[in-house]
Amino acid sequence: MSVYDCHVRDVMSSTLITVEPSTQLLDAALALRSNSIRHLPVAEGDKLVGLISDRDIQRSAPSRLIPITEEGYNAVFERNTVDRIMTRDPVCISPDAVLADAIVLMQQSRCGCLPVVDQEALVGIITRGDLLDALHRILTGKGVARLVETT
Repeated sequence: MSVYDCHVRDVMSSTLITVEPSTQLLDAALALRSNSIRHLPVAEGDKLVGLISDRDIQRSAPSRLIPITEEGYNAVFERNTVDRIMTRDPVCISPDAVLADAIVLMQQSRCGCLPVVDQEALVGIITRGDLLDALHRILTGKGVARLVETT
């Protein structure tokens, strides 16, 4: 088995945690932290409209080098919404794509994840971690069919 025999649908996470564009940054940051994830698809219904990462949130935070109260710091996250800092039109991939294509796309676009979209509907997300897990399973002969559900 190789990365040419496996498809994105075999490795992607289909249980999604998403936010809406109107979600407060504070709620998005809490969702990332409480679920131990780095990327949140931004969706309206089942349509992907953006992507936000923990790095995006960190970049939007006030500098700790500037004197600011904790209340002031938190107010920045309460007053601003995801749509102000999300990546619009993120690079996406089909669930039918082979893993090799996902790897190339991630390397070319220098991103840590790819939302998985099927006929304009968000159906999953694949991360660098998912690809490393798949590679490990391929190299150890364990295969990747239904990888996410078996781990």
